[in-house]
Amino acid sequence: MAAAALWQPREEGLREICGLLEQQISPNADQARIWQQLQQYNRLADFNNYLVFILARAVGKSLEVRQAAGLLLKNNLRTTFSSLSSSYRQYIKSELLPCLGASDRTVRSTVGTVVSVLLQLETVAGWPELLEALAQCLASNDFNHMEGAMDAIYKICEDIPEELDVDVPGLSERPINIFVPRLLQFFQSPHAILRKLSLGSINQFIVFMPTALFMSMDQYLQGLFHIAQDPSAEVRKLVCSAFVQLIEVRPTFLEPHLRNVIEYLLQANKDPDDEVALEACEFWSAYCDGNLPPDGLREYLPRLIPILLSNMAYAEDDETLFDAEDDESFPDRDQDEDTVNVWNLRKCSAAGLDILSNVFGDEILPTLMPLIQQKSSTTSDSSWKEREAAVLAIGAVAEGCINGLYPHIPEIVTFLIPLLDDKFPLIRSITCWTLSRFSKFIIQNIGHRDGYEQFDKALMGVLRRILDTNKRVQEAACSAFATLEEEAAEELAPRLEIILQHLLCAFGKYQRRNLRILYDAIGTLADAVGSELNQPKYLDILMPPLIAKWQQLANSDKDLFPLLECFTSIVQALGPAFSQFAEPVFQRCLSLIEIQQLAKVAKSNLRDLLLQCCMDQATDIRQSALALLGDLAKVCPVCLHPRIPDFLRVAAEQLNITAVKEAASVANNACWAIGELAVQVRQEIAPVVLTVISCLVPILQNAEGLNKSLRENSAITLGRLGWICPELVAPHVGHFIQPWCTALCMIRDDYEKEDAFRGLCAIVRTNPQGAVNSLSYLCKAVASWHEIQSEDLHNDICQVLNGYKQMLPNGAWEQCMSTLEPPVVQRLSRFQAGGSFDDNVPTPPFSSSPQPPLSSAATPRCQAHEVMQSRTDSATDDETGWCNCSPPLRLIRTPATSAGFRRKKKYRAHDPRNQFEVRDNVQLQKVPLHHEDRRPSLSQDVSKAVDAVGRSGRLMDDICHQTLSSKFCDDMDGSE
Repeated sequence: MAAAALWQPREEGLREICGLLEQQISPNADQARIWQQLQQYNRLADFNNYLVFILARAVGKSLEVRQAAGLLLKNNLRTTFSSLSSSYRQYIKSELLPCLGASDRTVRSTVGTVVSVLLQLETVAGWPELLEALAQCLASNDFNHMEGAMDAIYKICEDIPEELDVDVPGLSERPINIFVPRLLQFFQSPHAILRKLSLGSINQFIVFMPTALFMSMDQYLQGLFHIAQDPSAEVRKLVCSAFVQLIEVRPTFLEPHLRNVIEYLLQANKDPDDEVALEACEFWSAYCDGNLPPDGLREYLPRLIPILLSNMAYAEDDETLFDAEDDESFPDRDQDEDTVNVWNLRKCSAAGLDILSNVFGDEILPTLMPLIQQKSSTTSDSSWKEREAAVLAIGAVAEGCINGLYPHIPEIVTFLIPLLDDKFPLIRSITCWTLSRFSKFIIQNIGHRDGYEQFDKALMGVLRRILDTNKRVQEAACSAFATLEEEAAEELAPRLEIILQHLLCAFGKYQRRNLRILYDAIGTLADAVGSELNQPKYLDILMPPLIAKWQQLANSDKDLFPLLECFTSIVQALGPAFSQFAEPVFQRCLSLIEIQQLAKVAKSNLRDLLLQCCMDQATDIRQSALALLGDLAKVCPVCLHPRIPDFLRVAAEQLNITAVKEAASVANNACWAIGELAVQVRQEIAPVVLTVISCLVPILQNAEGLNKSLRENSAITLGRLGWICPELVAPHVGHFIQPWCTALCMIRDDYEKEDAFRGLCAIVRTNPQGAVNSLSYLCKAVASWHEIQSEDLHNDICQVLNGYKQMLPNGAWEQCMSTLEPPVVQRLSRFQAGGSFDDNVPTPPFSSSPQPPLSSAATPRCQAHEVMQSRTDSATDDETGWCNCSPPLRLIRTPATSAGFRRKKKYRAHDPRNQFEVRDNVQLQKVPLHHEDRRPSLSQDVSKAVDAVGRSGRLMDDICHQTLSSKFCDDMDGSE
């Protein structure tokens, strides 16, 4: 305390620092030089003392200088506070507290910001004087003190609300118990700023609901209703925000008042202040997302829907309107993307209508459609915003109201196609998006009368818009075309040449931002048409500009990321035909990885780089590297020697329980790669077998909530390890046979399942007693097969079942069969010998397992899983248990509501019970329709600039999948 009290700034130092701060706030200052000088001052032990002195006491200096000192102090404290002497810490705190009631609001506000940061560092227990000072300020009748304290409390509640709900030594009750009653009293304050800060502070506690607020809920709700009509728009906005948060996390509190709340929000949704209306509009989506009874909202739909539709028209001050001119020649601006991503009343209203349509379905159409028809029938230029809103509304309800709209889809599409050529760019833009919402049904109608003609008109209309002169329309058209591609697939083949010509033309027109979307459209086209693309006339159009761009972009250019994704799709589509482009592309990917790893690896080759990437801190990089590891194991295991033990050790480390919880996708790839390595390197896998088994068994035993593909891969890899090293795995089979067999039942018929069952047969031959008490589980797993392609495996399973029948005592086999359901017993009959499980068949009960081949004969397939929620589009078909499904497409917080990026792909969901129904909500592994493997790769979100290592690894992965021969691997390895 003495040191703190004696500290005084030196006049010369104070003058220098103030002068530097004055330069810093000057618009023409050399910021780099000033920053370097400030960093030099920052090395002084008492520099922060100078800053707090300037903030608190430099009355003769400008407010801008004092504020700059405070903000610099805030930033410094985050990094240097722990290293300050206790006397200097005490000095800083003692100087801040009196300034809570400073006469100037700028100073008070800056002090509140610093106080909040300092409390994060010190905690309440380390700064009890702060609580006393805040309480005294709130109890005073001085406005400056009350507002300063309230501002600090608001920032504390915003940054660290939980810090106020802790026991503090020396206090009889928690800080929040002291402050909540006083904050509620300020709801009655005559000062709008105090009402705003008190309400904003309490709203921060709604989510985790401390006891103090829970016990004061009645008083809180009364206060909300009291200030619901507050003259301050900021207060009304916070009232709406409170209702939205309560309906999301604590709806039971609102149930007795729900009618009054809805009535209030209907009015607030029409508030002249757009911010208030926006916050009120959030309520409808929150209500529906909370799975609350629809009846609570149903009677209000005739009043709510017109409000939403009215608010879906562009506001006069919407920044999008300023970019509505023909602007393809204007350079891209950094703020362009920010404008697209701004969340506003228009987008929120469209999101609300979308979710209402999903909850209430066709019920909303009698109210909505006459309004849409009225708005769309206006023809004057001055009413174009109304027409645009009508088109947006049609797209918003395209999913939820599809049953009612379905008979009218041809008329809807006929109405939309001419709007693709409308004179107003934003109408052309939103029409592209809305048309894409009906892509599935346009394709379905191709076989009907005039269906193909309508598809062709829609396709050509979208292609025209890809070449639009407006950048926003170009973006929307590319996005819509990508969605149409996914639905149309092979239907695009007859038009492939003209499609590629349009895309090539766009390549010459587009600037950087839209080029990224064009890459996505090209990649999606490759996904959609597959090998149809593999014709010289198509490759002559497509590949030269892509290769030229590939060579033109620097390794540090972020535009390389979407181009990497585009090439990935092309590699998958062309397969071996990509070999003419493979080596330079592969070398570039290798170069990208080398650049990233240069600091870690002095002299690298593919093998060493890959090992480094498998250990990288970044999840995406490890994920992609492990995928590449598995593919190299399949096509070129020789290039992994002599580091295979290291690869196995690193991959096994990704399977411990902590790693699985932190990055399930990485664990999934690691599990898959170990299985592929096991098949190739055989006994070299032995040192890690027990380690891997000890990780896989908990995954199978605790599958609830885990990624389904991780569970499947764990079952397959466990089987492969048992196939290669049955003598190591078999002694432990009794610990995991039941969950393992349960997981095997869920796997579709393919070569990986065959490998797993070879392991199962090898294990039970080695240790038949280990599975005898779980024989019913084994039988169910066997019965899960629809058809086994391998005759050898079929015979192995027959031998295992006959072996158990011979081994069991009299009647035990029949007793086991009686516990199984009839369909299971019927399927088991396919594995009989001589018409039944015949005791006279001269085969040994348990014989040795055949050795696995050196490589799998199955064609490798590429994949891109991601766990997500989805909804089925069709019921399960026949006996396969597979059905089409797509992620929910919502108009929320994305450019989609301004005709922006593509929002969905088509996927396949599998239900072995064959019970999927249309519109079921499911959790699926995101798998492009023509790729049905289990291994995940990098995220498909091409709008995010993921590290180049991950992207390069992904592309290298697919090049290895499709084109990389062993000779090429040898050449690569020999070039060291």
